[in-house]
Amino acid sequence: MRYLSKQFHRQKLFLHKGTSILLSLALIATLFTTHVTSVQSAGGYALVLLSRYNCTLRIGQSCFLTGVASNGKRIVWKSSKSSVASVNTYGQITAKKAGTCKITGKVTGGEASCQVTVEKTQITLSASNLTIENGTCATIKASTSNGSPVTWKSQKSSVATIDENGRITARKTGETNLTAKADGSTKVCRLTVKKPKITLSRKSASLYRKQSLALQAKTSSGRSVTWKTKKKSVATVSKSGRVTAIKHGTAIITANLDGVTKECEITVKSPTISLSKSSATIKKGKSLKLTAAVSSGNAPAWKSSKSAVASVDSMGKVTAKKKGSCYIYASEDGTKETCHIQVTA
Repeated sequence: MRYLSKQFHRQKLFLHKGTSILLSLALIATLFTTHVTSVQSAGGYALVLLSRYNCTLRIGQSCFLTGVASNGKRIVWKSSKSSVASVNTYGQITAKKAGTCKITGKVTGGEASCQVTVEKTQITLSASNLTIENGTCATIKASTSNGSPVTWKSQKSSVATIDENGRITARKTGETNLTAKADGSTKVCRLTVKKPKITLSRKSASLYRKQSLALQAKTSSGRSVTWKTKKKSVATVSKSGRVTAIKHGTAIITANLDGVTKECEITVKSPTISLSKSSATIKKGKSLKLTAAVSSGNAPAWKSSKSAVASVDSMGKVTAKKKGSCYIYASEDGTKETCHIQVTA
């Protein structure tokens, strides 16, 4: 009877201790919200419980992993791939690059692991395709899912360059890829650099010698053109586009910008001249005033065929010098009119 009493006492004590252990484990499990299937036990010596068994981070982010061991030992942390995510002695996990790895908490006789996933950095651009004119600038914006800064690169810097702030400068017509890079992720914007368009205020014009007009050129980019004349002996053009007629003939005025050219044909007309007299008789020592109406409004040049018989000044005043005959000419830019003068004694 005494033997049965001792056996019953031993079983009761065993059940009491087992219940206490189970209650302690249940309490630990409640504190750390775990999945039992995620816990590894080495040789049944120690049980390691973690605060989490799966973790998703962005590059640069951190989180803390905590744990408790049934034997009360301090947990030692280790990463299976520290290039993806590292862990320090306090269980702080830091995401380094996209990928997966395991963070293991280990004590003598037991260990448990947390699966860490580091997400790839997502890059968002303000435009995936962009068209600008040669010689102009534009800005493209980029943002990342984790706030990491981006670096920019142009595939063809001869076509366009881009600085660290995303400011694009077009260099010549063509196409290039602009690549934004962050944490190993890339995003591309296709850039097209096109030729400008030029519109002239007129395609042709007629002038007389000494007259001028202002040509205007509008460009699609708002930039200024370079003006040039193909025959400066007929007409010249200033940097601002003002054309001045030099002599009768035809000249082509061009407006140029980045290889694009627009033309305006300038015709410098020969004027018409009408004299007040076509002939006159003057006594020696006397004078006569000739007038000339010139369609261009310019004053004609006067000249005598025989200044010894009759001379003429710049105002058209003819003076008879000796008996004989001669011609007085009024000329302007290729046009000449004649008056016959007879000088008597």
